[in-house]
Amino acid sequence: MKITAQEEFGLRVLIRIAGCETEDGMSIPQLSKAEGLSSHYVAKLTRTLRMAGFINSTPGYKGGYVLAKPSREIKIKYVLQALGGVLYDKDFCGQHTGSVKLCTNSVDCSARSLWQMVQYTVDQLLDKITLHDMANPKKNESSQFLRRILEEVPKLV
Repeated sequence: MKITAQEEFGLRVLIRIAGCETEDGMSIPQLSKAEGLSSHYVAKLTRTLRMAGFINSTPGYKGGYVLAKPSREIKIKYVLQALGGVLYDKDFCGQHTGSVKLCTNSVDCSARSLWQMVQYTVDQLLDKITLHDMANPKKNESSQFLRRILEEVPKLV
């Protein structure tokens, strides 16, 4: 399993926008410079985030991007889904059957059960984290919050 560049950079761009304190938001050139990304790539990421309803564009020469709703209402789970999808899609088995029409393990598949459990666990964790938690401007508050969340995750035996 890998986090895609689009998920990583898209989340970072959204965190930058959430941390912006001007009402005009951040422009593509500002985001590009702040994250060290090409303007073309930032434009692609902001379009995806805008289409998913996380940001709005502000008009005019000094326009940029602002959050479409308060950062406390934006769950990271849905941001990552918009940027790249889920780790395990329920249609995966139907799309990867091997050389036959139906997967030979379609009835009792321990691998599918594992991926479903991983997806469920990731969803549960990401559903607890908001953009506000990630973009909180107070020093180290975001990392302290994430540590507390990790401590809540039950220890696997």
